[in-house]
Amino acid sequence: MTNPTAAMLVIGDEILSGRTRDGNTFYLAGELTRHGITLREVRVVADDHVAIVAAVNALRAAYDHVFTSGGIGPTHDDITADAIAAAFAVSIGIRADARALLEAHYRRAGLEFNAARQRMARIPEGARLIDNPVSTAPGFTLGNVHVMAGVPNIFQAMVASVLPTLTGGAPLLSQSLRVNRGEGEIAGPFAALAAEFPDLSMGSYPFVQNGVLGTNLVIRGTDSGRLALAMTRLAALFPESLA
Repeated sequence: MTNPTAAMLVIGDEILSGRTRDGNTFYLAGELTRHGITLREVRVVADDHVAIVAAVNALRAAYDHVFTSGGIGPTHDDITADAIAAAFAVSIGIRADARALLEAHYRRAGLEFNAARQRMARIPEGARLIDNPVSTAPGFTLGNVHVMAGVPNIFQAMVASVLPTLTGGAPLLSQSLRVNRGEGEIAGPFAALAAEFPDLSMGSYPFVQNGVLGTNLVIRGTDSGRLALAMTRLAALFPESLA
């Protein structure tokens, strides 16, 4: 059975300007791999309503799940929730349960629950809240789109809240072999091996270390027996290699 598919949409001018380094994609990719969901595409868009709506609609039509990060905070440029509502053609407003969570949180902290903070309780109609044990402000799921914060530790907590609710497939397994040869030398036999194992994914990743040119050969798949067989064949092709 084929594993479910996913895409990630990273939202924010700060990512595209280089001011902020995106680590959420790396984290999500690893978690999805372990859960048996195949991440097939990643897009980055600016804080632009039209761009977000277009990307969400394209991705949710193409994949089983879409994960977004960024743009659900209290400031004027946090427009993701409105864009998601527009993409699904539903209304958006302050929702009672989200408001109650936030109001209690700020009361405990001794802080004013002002208009800016109340913006984080604006949830599209029909969405399900995503728990946020770090800072309380919830994310939400609407259809197959999971909308989460951009702050890394909050994003990670939200991923932990969402993944147990999703049906995954077989975890993707991976093994690698280091060969001290350039890609041009190993390309022929490696391609022939890949043709023999069409059910596995094979990739080559060159490197230079201490002046030595080499290639890491990686084989991925969900069947441990097939993976082991392919790795045995690969090692026989390059007996000088280092696992």
